[in-house]
Amino acid sequence: MSLDKFRDEFEIPENYFPNLPVKEYFGKRILDFLLTMIALFFALPVMGIIAILVAWKMGRPILFCQKRPGLLGKGFWMFKFRTMNSKRDAEGKLLPDGERLTPLGIWLRRTSLDELPELLNILKGDMSIVGPRPLLFRYMPYFTTEERKRFLVRPGLTGLAQISGRNLLNWDKRLACDVEYYEKQSLFLDLKIIFLTFKKFLIREGVSPNVDEVETWLDEERKDQKQV
Repeated sequence: MSLDKFRDEFEIPENYFPNLPVKEYFGKRILDFLLTMIALFFALPVMGIIAILVAWKMGRPILFCQKRPGLLGKGFWMFKFRTMNSKRDAEGKLLPDGERLTPLGIWLRRTSLDELPELLNILKGDMSIVGPRPLLFRYMPYFTTEERKRFLVRPGLTGLAQISGRNLLNWDKRLACDVEYYEKQSLFLDLKIIFLTFKKFLIREGVSPNVDEVETWLDEERKDQKQV
């Protein structure tokens, strides 16, 4: 979905984004590129093994690709390893996410290894290593004016919300973390978030593989609080 199509579909005004500067400290893209190249050096063999396992256990496609709003709402294709099957009900509709999540998918989510293909998004410049997680286009009418600051920084593989509880946080707290990151972004903060993310990865803390068990859809939770 393009931003123009999104505006037409949801009647988004031209002044949707706050009249504030896009933030990115000097050298952030260089840091992203260098760290991502190092990460890929070690991750590519692991990604190859995961790709084989996904193809064997769930078939194709191996990757889950979905268009998400990035910096200033520009759409980009986000890549992740597939974690769910394609089972449908008698009417041909996909079953709820929790019912389609496979044992391999649960392991990939619990270890966060399903996120590894997003390293390619970082190399392309669609994402950064640190920033607000890219959410769904359909959520955009439900962000408050303050929360829209999250679109003034490049979306990230990890961020303040991820080291503060990930999907165990409620939406208000998670989005408040995104705003805080916009306001406090710095090299030191990024390095701190990367360190704490790696620590949480090792101890597997702060994430539930089955999102149906711990979180609601933002548009459903705020259906009576539509902003635009």
